[in-house]
Amino acid sequence: MALKKRSKVNAEFSMASLTDMIFLLLIFFVLNSSVVAPNSLNLKLPGTSQAKLKSDSKTDDVSISLKGNYYLNGKRVSATRLEEALAKKAGRSSGTLDITISPAKGTPVKYVAFVMDIAMRYQINAILAAEE
Repeated sequence: MALKKRSKVNAEFSMASLTDMIFLLLIFFVLNSSVVAPNSLNLKLPGTSQAKLKSDSKTDDVSISLKGNYYLNGKRVSATRLEEALAKKAGRSSGTLDITISPAKGTPVKYVAFVMDIAMRYQINAILAAEE
């Protein structure tokens, strides 16, 4: 009678296939990270120039109260009057018009965004002066 040898299960682990998989994953993530565009705003940061430019125009101040009241250079105006006044000043201005937006601390963002939207539509440079 012929005796059969029992075959034992090989418990060894091959590292070659594992290193191949890690290398392929590395290549995959490197290629994908260069393709994905970052989610960011294109902001113009302030810079300096060698020559100082003198500005003839006065910077207008738009203040906003907690309740959403608008003040143009200290005078209370409605939202529609504010837009009309800024549009008129932007039309008369030969250069660029500058305004400072000064909201009171705790003013809802929608009131500030309204003034910033007006500034964007009429190409007015808006400076946001926030309190801490």
